[in-house]
Amino acid sequence: MMFGMLPFDRSDVNLFDTFDNFTRDFFRKSNAELPAFRTDILDSGDSYILEAELPGFQKEDISLDLKDGILTITATHSASKDSRSENGAYIRRERRFGSFQRSFDVTGIETSGITAAYESGVLSVTLPKARPVEPETHRIAIQ
Repeated sequence: MMFGMLPFDRSDVNLFDTFDNFTRDFFRKSNAELPAFRTDILDSGDSYILEAELPGFQKEDISLDLKDGILTITATHSASKDSRSENGAYIRRERRFGSFQRSFDVTGIETSGITAAYESGVLSVTLPKARPVEPETHRIAIQ
């Protein structure tokens, strides 16, 4: 007896796209939302590197806000495209607007040392780990 076997099919369909579509359909039915953009978090020893994929955005479209130990990344994009005939009537007019936002708990991070860079559609945020505060000890003389 075979459980969960799918027939092998040669096609150019990407397995990851198939998984993403399945996940979107699943969450759409449950009224839950998928993350707005993909992120990877790497441990580089003394800091974490958060990489967020934000293709198609300009650096000016992205903001990072830190409040009450929560780092929020927001990316907003708007564009319009008009095509007019010779007499000025619209042949085509398109408008797009999109806003994506994700928040991350930065407990255990030295927030004053957070830095960010954006290149080739990837936002890289360096989150330095907070050093543990060691209690100060001193000897008390006995009299």
